[in-house]
Amino acid sequence: MSVEERLSELKQRIIELLPDDVRISSVEFEGPELVLYTEDTQRFADDATLVRTLAKELKKRISVRPSSNILMEPERALKVIHEIIPEEGGIKDVYFDMDKAEVIIEANKPGLVIGTHGATLREVAKIIGWRPSVIRAPPIESSIIKSIRRYLRDESDFRREFMKKVGRRIYRDKMIGDEWVRVTTLGGCREVGRNAFLLSTPETRVLIDCGVSVGSEGMPYLYVPEVSPISNLDAVVITHAHLDHSGLVPLLFLYGFDGPIYTTQPTRDLMALLLLDYIEVSAREGKKVPYKSAMIRDAIRHTIPLKYGEVTDISPDVKLTFYNAGHILGSAIAYFHVGNNHNIAFTGDIKYERTFLFDPAFNAFPKVDTLVIESTYGGVNDLQPSRSEAEKNLKEEIERTIRRGGKVIIPAFAVGRSQEVMIALEGMQLDVPVYLDGMIWEATSVHTAYPEYLNKNLKNSIFLGDNPFLSDIFAQVDDADKRREVIEEKEPSIILATSGMLNGGPVLEYLKGLAADEKNTLIFVGYQAEGTLGRRIQKGWNEIQLSDDGKIKNIKIRMDIRTIDGFSGHSDRNQLFEYVRKIRPLPSKVICMHGENSKCMALASGMHKKFNIETTAPMNLETLRLV
Repeated sequence: MSVEERLSELKQRIIELLPDDVRISSVEFEGPELVLYTEDTQRFADDATLVRTLAKELKKRISVRPSSNILMEPERALKVIHEIIPEEGGIKDVYFDMDKAEVIIEANKPGLVIGTHGATLREVAKIIGWRPSVIRAPPIESSIIKSIRRYLRDESDFRREFMKKVGRRIYRDKMIGDEWVRVTTLGGCREVGRNAFLLSTPETRVLIDCGVSVGSEGMPYLYVPEVSPISNLDAVVITHAHLDHSGLVPLLFLYGFDGPIYTTQPTRDLMALLLLDYIEVSAREGKKVPYKSAMIRDAIRHTIPLKYGEVTDISPDVKLTFYNAGHILGSAIAYFHVGNNHNIAFTGDIKYERTFLFDPAFNAFPKVDTLVIESTYGGVNDLQPSRSEAEKNLKEEIERTIRRGGKVIIPAFAVGRSQEVMIALEGMQLDVPVYLDGMIWEATSVHTAYPEYLNKNLKNSIFLGDNPFLSDIFAQVDDADKRREVIEEKEPSIILATSGMLNGGPVLEYLKGLAADEKNTLIFVGYQAEGTLGRRIQKGWNEIQLSDDGKIKNIKIRMDIRTIDGFSGHSDRNQLFEYVRKIRPLPSKVICMHGENSKCMALASGMHKKFNIETTAPMNLETLRLV
């Protein structure tokens, strides 16, 4: 049966299921959704059971959108919105989501925008046609989010046709009767970096993550026969935005990929931020730039954001659901239901502990046959203190440095560790400034734009105006003159700067200026990968070479070097064991990856002995048959 014939059948069935006075103008597959276009959008808004009934009967994700003929031009609609909604509502921004025929209104006081029992919004919808949605305005404006919204609006024609193409590919007829499931390891096995896995069936090929090795610039094995040609991939799934999981996504478009990228909305925005910084830093340091910024934009317009818990068809025989991974903002465990009965979960990076930012990683799956789990801290002795103990240790080290008049440098990833440490520092009530350098402020603004992805306590604090990220102790450093001023000032201070492994970024400027003074302290709060400058200093190197105005300069390391465990976004060995133990029923097979060789082997061996289940720690370029 052709897609057109299937759509015709679905439209007829929808008409039969809906009340006689509800008219449907057209039905279309758009991405993973079956979209109903109608002039009667208010009927669906007033009666939520209509969509639930259709979804249950048709076993599809249903979306209802207004027919294009009732949509007012965005410029005119914007004027109407400002005329109807009272000024006291505090509208900060209005943007039109062309994909969903929805207008999103950001306001300081959402209740006043919505009106009593939704009366104001209903009036807006009736006049402009667009479906209005109101969200609380984030306390910090994000330039990357505004740029992405503007770009996607400009690309609305492309998006419309792209989503139709994706939808028709997802709901194509199955061509092969066989059933098997395989995973090919393309990177990230017995190593940290360049994560990439291929999930394949007779019908489908899905790439999970496509990262770069930050220390060595190593790339996944994208040229092997299992992946080639890349243009035949059905989808790319990105678990989170860190470069070792997303750094080479734009390169796929150079190789001919033209399909969808599934991820969460915060991951999409943070990925764009980190990718743009990656190519900028690479160019500045004279390294080979693997792709141009135009390819990052191409990746953004091919992205289909999904929320946690949404079951989504991504091919004729594969459904995808994202769950909270607890690692960084928007990080997700990718859970696949394949064929009739095989379920496989890729954890990406997980934290199975409540942190200052997030709830613990999700593990209440319906059923997991195969679990692909990270092993960063999978070694026998890889045990970390709790967040509260880590906070106490960090405070002691900072206070010791302040007492002797020194400065503290904390290298941190812009996304994740920086925000955790910011909240910890804000609660310490230290009488010194905390300087934020690099992308930290912009990454923090993205966090405040998605409070629903944060834990309950932090989300409520932000909504109630007690936002720890806006504390007076934080000062942004945004140019070289300010950076030099921070280095040269005599008073103690704390400097939180990127990058977290000292492999580039403004933290190196602070290292050049402050490393030789014994009063100062360098504190590591995150994992230092093999091959990075951070790992070398952590091992005890007391002299390093850095570029300074085009010349190589020898830097003596006389400052104290400390490592404070407990702030990592990765689970330690005990948490990894506890995470698996609480999956019910236990997985039939566990694949250990994303860790140094010894860590992956130790975790696989330990889990086999503990749970009496099949485990493996494959090398890169292995193909494992699961069914």
